[in-house]
Amino acid sequence: MKLIKHVPGNLSHVTTFILIGVSEHPELQLPLFFIFLAIYGVTVTGNVGIITLTSIDSRLQTPMYFFLRHLAIINLGNSTVIAPQMLVNFLVEKKTISYYGCIIQHAGFLVFIVAEVFMLAAMAYDRYVAICNPLLYMVVVSRKVCFLLVILTYSYSLGTAVTVTSCVFSMSYCSSNVINHFYCDNVPLLVLSCSATHMPETVVYISTASNLFFSMIIVLVSYFQIILAILRIRSAEGRRKAFSTCASHMTAVTVFYGTLLFMYLQPQSNHSLDTDKMASVFYTLVIPMLNPMIYSMRNKDVKEALKRVLTNSCQIFKNM
Repeated sequence: MKLIKHVPGNLSHVTTFILIGVSEHPELQLPLFFIFLAIYGVTVTGNVGIITLTSIDSRLQTPMYFFLRHLAIINLGNSTVIAPQMLVNFLVEKKTISYYGCIIQHAGFLVFIVAEVFMLAAMAYDRYVAICNPLLYMVVVSRKVCFLLVILTYSYSLGTAVTVTSCVFSMSYCSSNVINHFYCDNVPLLVLSCSATHMPETVVYISTASNLFFSMIIVLVSYFQIILAILRIRSAEGRRKAFSTCASHMTAVTVFYGTLLFMYLQPQSNHSLDTDKMASVFYTLVIPMLNPMIYSMRNKDVKEALKRVLTNSCQIFKNM
């Protein structure tokens, strides 16, 4: 396979990238394939299940489950952008991805990761209104507001992806085409560039920092108000019920932001691409698998909806 084509000026332009993957050890490729195939299979099953339940069950037609449905769509998209290519590369000798395939994967990853950040923030706002202003909940978080928040989330994430991807791939990639990662990510791509990277690095840094900062502010302020409201409830049973309505989201937020903060706030002396890879495995593949479990196991409404669907399905089969 021709990986590099020559252009004038004794430079070469990369047309195909090689992805090193999670591990370079040949003996680990097959076991890792089955591990990540299982993770992706559970991710698809869980998120499609959440999307289906929140779409067809009449009791799950509330703002909270509307946002949960879109979180599941985002989780499914995030995994699907990365996992299939990753699984193929476990089984082949040349772990390659085309230049334009790399652009598409990079942009797709950014669309879904930025959308997840702000969807979690929208869900935190939803929980804030539900607990702090329950009488006005259906007015403040109306169907129109829900659609607006989701459209803004997707539009902003798409704009961010186009901007950052354009900057990263506006650089020249020549000579080396080996990406020390299992997908096309910002840092390993910037390392490969043979042109000045100051501008793309600045855009990536500002985009990452601002997205994390503003989404975390929304989440932290919302939960600060939620905690104050819960503490003002006099009965222990009332506090327990109020806490249980946001427990699943709090767990998902803690796991997601904890991983991102671990990755971006560690000292530069301890920072490495190998550490980035491990953190990336967690927030691109493991968290999308865990979220449906978190929202299913800790949510009585979802469990009851699943029971109703399974019961109705069994009844239909019996009547056939």
